[in-house]
This record gives sequence, structure tokens and C-alpha cells, in this order.
Amino acid sequence: MGLDHNLRSPLVEAENHEKHETWPSPPHEAAPPRSQSSHEGSQELESILADTDMPLCRRIRSATVIETKLLVNLAAPAVIVYMLNYLMSMSTQIISGHLGNLELAAASLGNTGIQIFAYGLMLGMGSAVETLCGQAYGARRFDMLGVYLQRSTILLMATSVPLTVVYAFCRPILLALGESPSIAKAASIFVYGLIPQLFAYAANFPIQKFMQAQSIVAPSAYISAATLPVHLLLSWLAVYKLGMGLLGASLMLSLSWWIVVGAQYVYIVTSERCRRTWRGFTIQAFSGLPEFLKLSTASAVMLCLETWYFQILVLLAGLLKNPELALDSLSICMTISGWVFMISVGFNAAASVRVSNELGAGNPRAAAFSVIVVTVMAFVISAIAAVIVLAVRDVLSYAFTGGETVAKAVSDLCPLLALTLLLNGIQPVLSGVAVGCGWQAFVAYVNVGCYYIIGIPVGSLLGFYFDLGAKGIWSGMIGGTVIQTLILMWVTFRTDWNKEVEAAQKRLQTWDDGKEPASPAEEATSRLLS
Repeated sequence: MGLDHNLRSPLVEAENHEKHETWPSPPHEAAPPRSQSSHEGSQELESILADTDMPLCRRIRSATVIETKLLVNLAAPAVIVYMLNYLMSMSTQIISGHLGNLELAAASLGNTGIQIFAYGLMLGMGSAVETLCGQAYGARRFDMLGVYLQRSTILLMATSVPLTVVYAFCRPILLALGESPSIAKAASIFVYGLIPQLFAYAANFPIQKFMQAQSIVAPSAYISAATLPVHLLLSWLAVYKLGMGLLGASLMLSLSWWIVVGAQYVYIVTSERCRRTWRGFTIQAFSGLPEFLKLSTASAVMLCLETWYFQILVLLAGLLKNPELALDSLSICMTISGWVFMISVGFNAAASVRVSNELGAGNPRAAAFSVIVVTVMAFVISAIAAVIVLAVRDVLSYAFTGGETVAKAVSDLCPLLALTLLLNGIQPVLSGVAVGCGWQAFVAYVNVGCYYIIGIPVGSLLGFYFDLGAKGIWSGMIGGTVIQTLILMWVTFRTDWNKEVEAAQKRLQTWDDGKEPASPAEEATSRLLS
């Protein structure tokens, strides 16, 4: 069933009405607390899209205004959170770099090599919470959000244990990969200080997704903003005043992540907005862990395959005839792409929350319309960034280095960078939609085929066999991304959203341990008591 049908047909077919009336709409006569404003906006959006008496243009215009507000309120703070977290890691790298070239190389290798592996794995596993919490919140099964949070935290903490072993033996691993003994030794010292960060990741990502599912994003942005100057001060004291060197820099990064985790947990426990979704620790969190692990693993595979894809581009560039120039030019392009990508990641989170909330609430039209609006918004922003990159392509590299040779190489790569920015405006958003729908396993298969069976082999062929260098490698890998994006677009815009609503309900019935959704009377009573 196409999207147009969902926007024009009744919300639920008459014969399916009883299936959906289990999911009650919130009463409009009582003023909801702040955490319920997204529910009210969703119901208003679905009502507008279902109102066939209203002219089509007016319906689309009114729905677009509502959806845009909901998306901006989610995406803007999410972008800030990801950028501030990125700045924490980058500032640690900069502080380490002032100790010497060896320390800079060690911190770079620890941050972009080993840490990014753990970051992608833990964030991916935490995305299972995004699917289940988002749909449970939309369906008003509030008690289950805290249970899902705890289940995910248990699994991620357990995953941190084998990762700790990898961190502990990173020196021989780096030596086996061909790194010089001096860099491997220095990098291992830096990585030892990141071990506590693993367990902070295990607590942070489930908490972050738990809050995002309820459209509570701004507090995380405030916490991250407050933590950044604290991190800079602690890092300065540890590295320069206490003389702790690389170990002190990485330990302070780990401590800063734990500050973020602690502040978010305090917010959850004390905030009225989380009163119905966090009921304290429960033994129920230990049930259903094997099934939860399956969804978490699918989420991790999906995200890791995407995260590692362009890391492989950099690794392959290091094998070219002139590796220094290739790596210099690619690193500049990847840095710019990384900053713009943060915007897409924010829209990824917003898309996941909006779609999962609407599916859980039984609103197929609103879910379908949200996909359209978030995709268009992210694409327009990325298109603007791509045009800017092309306009300043000849001077872009001088913000990073003064070399004319590198500047020319970066200018030659800018068309590919612009195309990458355009794709990054669509692909992460569609991945967010997939998470909201619970399609992680399907997307993982698509990523394997497009990235690793098509993209990397074609890129290697163009770069090495046809001697096209970095442009050839990047072109082939972009080809894999284009195919992946087209597949996700086709699947997403051919989706029967009524069936996705039914699938969300079945998923919640499987995971909710028999809990019933809150009734309108219970919601009204809860608001009066608050």
C-alpha cells in the first residue's frame, strides 16, 4: 500500500477498527504535562491528515507546520548533544597533541581507531531501546520504558567486559596490525584510560534513547554543554598540572562521560516528566534478555557496518602510491563531512522517535507524513552544505593547512564530498526510520550487500587497478551508498503503514510482559495527582 493511500484513506479500515481501539487517544479536556505535548501534537496531526473535508493543500500546510515543530524540537537538541560529545573527544586529542607528535598520533589512533569501534557497537546495541521505548511510549505503555532501559543497560554492561579485554591487549593488537612499537605503546596507555568510558557508554546510550523516546532531548543538551567546560578544566589540570600525560587525558574523558551519565540519571529520577516511565529498578529487567539481545545485535550490526564503511576508505587510501597526500586530503574532507553528518544524526534520532511514537500510537498517516517531512528537511540542509562546499572548494583546505598541493587535491575531491553530503542528508534519516519501525536486521543485510559486496570492491578496483587513486576508491564506495539509499527509499515509500502499526502492536504485546496500556481515566488521574 502506497503512502498516498495512507494519507487519504481512513486511519483504520472498518473491519480492523477493534484491533486499534485498544490504543486509546489521550483526553483533550485536561491539560497534559509537558512530557505529553508530543502525544497531543501527534493526535492533532493524525486528525488533520484524516480530515477529508479539509482541502488537500490546507491539510498538507497545517500538517507540515505541526510536524516541523515536532521534528525541530527533537533534532536541534540532538544535534547539539552529538556535536558536544564529539568536541569532548576532539579536545582530548588536541590537549594530547600539545604534549608532542607521538602523543598526538597515539591519541588519534586511540580515538579514531579503537574508541570508534566501541562507540559504534555500543550505540548500535542501544538503538534497540529506541525502537521499543518509542513504540511503547506512543502506545502509552509507560511502565515498560524503564524495564527496556534496564534490560539494555544490563546487556551493554555485559558487552563492556569482553571489550575491556580488547582494550587491555590493544598494544599487541596494534603491533600485529603493523603500527610502530613507539606509537603502539603510547596508544595503549591512552586506551587504558578509556576503559571506564566503555561502561559509561553502556549506561549512557540506553538512558539517551529512553529520554529521546519521550521527546526529552533538551536536558541532555544542557548537561553536555555544562560538562564540556568541566572536561576542559579537568583535562588541563590532569595533563599539565599533575603531569599525568596521555593516561590523564583519557581518564578525564572517561570521567566526563560518567558526569554526563550521572546527571542524566539524576534528571530521570527527579523529573516529573519521567515519573510514569521510570518506576525504579525491577527484577523484571532480567527477563527476556536473550530475545532483547537479538534485537540489540541486529541494531549493532546495522550501525557498525555504516560506521566502519568510511573508515575503510581511509585505510585503503593509506595503501595508494602517494599515501601522505591521499590521507591529508581525505582527512580534511572526512572532517567536514563529519561535522555536517552530525546534523543528519540529529534528524536520524528525530525520525526514529517520531516514527516509533506514531506507530505505537496507531497513527499510520502521521508516521508516513513524518517520514516525508524529515527526509525533505534533512536533504535541503545537506544540499545547502553541498553548494557551500563547491563554492569554496579552492580555498577550503586552507582552514586546515597551508599547502598548495593539498589544497588542489582537496579541490579535486570536493565534487565527491558534495555528493557524499547529499547522500548523508537522506541515508541516515532513512536508517532512523528503519530503527523506528524495527527493521534493523533487514537494513543490516542491505548494508552488507551494498557496502561490502559492491562499494568496497568497486572502489578498490577503480582506485588501484584503474589507478584513479583516492577519487576512484571514494567513487566506488559512494556507488555502494547510492544503491543502499535507493533501496531504503524504495522500501520506505512503498511501506504499508497500517500494517506497520499492527506489527508495532504485536511487537509490544511480545515484549510488554502482559502490561495493559494506560486508560484515559488513569492518565487523567495521573495528571491530577501531578
